[in-house]
Amino acid sequence: MTRTLLTKASEQLASAGIDNPRLDARVLLAHALGVSPSELILEVTNIPPEALTNFESAIARRARREPLAYITGTKEFWSLPFAVGPGVLIPRPETETVIEEVQKLYPDRNTPLRILDLGTGSGVLLLTLLHLYPHARGLGIDASEEALRWARKNAAALGLESRATLQRRNWEEGIEGAFDLIVSNPPYIAQKVLDRLEPELSFEPRAALDGGADGLGAYRTLGPVLPRRAVPGASILLEIGADQRTTVPAILEAAGLQIVHVADDLAGLSRVVVAKKTLETGR
Repeated sequence: MTRTLLTKASEQLASAGIDNPRLDARVLLAHALGVSPSELILEVTNIPPEALTNFESAIARRARREPLAYITGTKEFWSLPFAVGPGVLIPRPETETVIEEVQKLYPDRNTPLRILDLGTGSGVLLLTLLHLYPHARGLGIDASEEALRWARKNAAALGLESRATLQRRNWEEGIEGAFDLIVSNPPYIAQKVLDRLEPELSFEPRAALDGGADGLGAYRTLGPVLPRRAVPGASILLEIGADQRTTVPAILEAAGLQIVHVADDLAGLSRVVVAKKTLETGR
């Protein structure tokens, strides 16, 4: 029965333009059955009616190009499970480049970092860093209360509520104190490109993706904010689009920050600007 269900569902998803229809069908069937996809190696002959109904509903949603993570309600990031759903950006594998670069800068896991995550969304960057650095504390801010609900849920699930403060506010206002490490995955897709991307993106919050006319709007806002919120010597890591290798560093340099380097992701694309606030930066 499992094989027949997967074949039929895969054909339905393929007709809808899904790139990996068989894989998505397996994930959704496993989700409906409450098992891992690897457990579907064995043929299941007795599927409960409720699970079958849930699977058919999930396939219909995926065929409408709703993101897989929204349907299953979770997305893995750095081997940690993050709850996601409508109203929050889905974590991407390339964002793990930020975590990789932080670990290079701070190899001692006992470093008592004070971390600021600007536009925290699901909390994926802040909470992953707090998980990796048990003596760190952090503030995650976001303009969306809907996104913060997901971040709070994830903080609770990961046991990090006591070290993660999550607040609704804009980047420019009301942040108190200065931080050793600032991270951000701001919106950086140019508006003219955004409407031509895959249909799944239409389900995610546009504000978390829309970088303005040229994709650089968020960085221009962040430029003057970052030096004020960083202690001397602090590290600042910003995710960028693949075509922003020179433009974003120029904005940060104009704000008085020192560019350390631009890191590539596993696909070889420019992904993270690593900057520092030098001792001489009088801001």
